[in-house]
Amino acid sequence: MTMTEPTRIFHNPRCSKSRQTLELLQQQGIEPEIIRYLETPPTEQELLQVLDLLDCEPRKIMRTKETEYREQSLDNPELTREQLVEAMVKTPKLIERPIVIANGKAAIGRPPESVLDIL
Repeated sequence: MTMTEPTRIFHNPRCSKSRQTLELLQQQGIEPEIIRYLETPPTEQELLQVLDLLDCEPRKIMRTKETEYREQSLDNPELTREQLVEAMVKTPKLIERPIVIANGKAAIGRPPESVLDIL
């Protein structure tokens, strides 16, 4: 991985935490590549990479309070990692936001300041 790889943010402009995190990056002099994941959902491969960078399991980056989470019975402990990732690809609304990827690391901007650790 080269240093030229852009900082990326999985962004939802309607989410205040996502906007605050983007603003924080810009205050650091970083113009990240903005991924509007609701319009351009990540692939399974991209999500698996994010999970590896975060070193966490899929539910850690899932919005478990969304109706779709309940409707799709995603709280079922029998579901595999792949099935959960597939659900997020199909229903990107389930992905927690914002997620920032920088310098070969990732962080969830909740609170926004938590992304400063990876810059």
